Amino acid sequence: MEYNHILVRYGELALKGKNRNLFEKQLQQNIRYALKSFEEIKVRRTFGRIIVELNGEKYQDVVEALQFVFGIHSLSLAIKVNNDLEQMKKAALQLLKENEEPVQTFKISARRAYKPFPIDSQSLNHHIGGFVLANTEDVTVDVHNPGLNISVEVRETATYITSGVYSGAGGLPVGTSGKVLLMLSGGIDSPVAGYQILKRGAKLEAIHFHSPPYTNERAKQKVIDLAKSLTKFGASIKLHLVPFTDIQTYLNKEAPSNFQMTLMRRMMLRISERIANQNGILALATGESLGQVASQTLHSMNTINEVTNLPIIRPLVTMDKLEVIALAKKINTYETSILPFEDCCTIFLPADSKTRPRRDQAQKFESFLEIEPYLQRAVENTETLFISAKSNQIESEELF
Repeated sequence: MEYNHILVRYGELALKGKNRNLFEKQLQQNIRYALKSFEEIKVRRTFGRIIVELNGEKYQDVVEALQFVFGIHSLSLAIKVNNDLEQMKKAALQLLKENEEPVQTFKISARRAYKPFPIDSQSLNHHIGGFVLANTEDVTVDVHNPGLNISVEVRETATYITSGVYSGAGGLPVGTSGKVLLMLSGGIDSPVAGYQILKRGAKLEAIHFHSPPYTNERAKQKVIDLAKSLTKFGASIKLHLVPFTDIQTYLNKEAPSNFQMTLMRRMMLRISERIANQNGILALATGESLGQVASQTLHSMNTINEVTNLPIIRPLVTMDKLEVIALAKKINTYETSILPFEDCCTIFLPADSKTRPRRDQAQKFESFLEIEPYLQRAVENTETLFISAKSNQIESEELF
């Protein structure tokens, strides 16, 4: 079948009222980014649809790329014809005859989006359906449960004939909901949280704390690979790599063992907030799930949250581990996440971490610590990588 266009439909955007135009423009831009490697493709916008002109590109590869773009509800391969009834009839017949599976029943679903077109939708159904019946054998019409539903969409400049619908990724276009800083570890949870944040339209940056020589270059590369996995759902990602060794060794030496995890997480949030503020980021995000480990009880979250004024988004907070693993496998981050390289949270891990730490206790212990110089050095020595889905090259720059 020589399809020449793809019709892109979007769902939630229709609910955005006065902001609809901005959302559509962002989705169009994201589609262009996702299809950047297809040199012949054109992407244009018409009311209620985005239309991808294939211009000879293989539709299978294009459909696969589009299914990762958030904001798309569904898409269909289409044959574009003029607003001419005879051309519509022939295209519909072609779709039925060249369908991959034998067709016994069909239905014509016409939609006259361009109202000045002289034939209404119901009449189009009769004209085109009658033509298909007259030119086929052993095929009947079934309007309730058709084996093939042929859609005819009449627009101002052309008509698009489609059969079959591919599901899209749903959600909102990345870039329409501000910017979030994801605390990205090397584990299973945080990449899934990043995926959920992207799905709600937020642009993502990531921050990772590493502790050389206790964590090695392979552990660092693992996190880079996880960040790169997330770029296929949005645009490029800035990954901030924070050296955390000095802070961890200092806390290990000076803080009570059962409070070290709480204090370490408070340090991470302080650093994350500073880097977020320097990059125009409005919220932090984590892969925490309620009650999963000692630092993820409500008491711990309450005490740890105290040190930042930024909202902390926890997309996985009500999910159990099996649900998170299933989603990690779906988005192809699971196999990378389970590679056996330690991250900073697994070194110096005390056996008796507090599950109900109090704010006043944390404040008391921190009053005996000289934490500010350590925080400043960590921020100043942060390395920032720019990671793109379309290139194996990763650009690096210092934060200052």
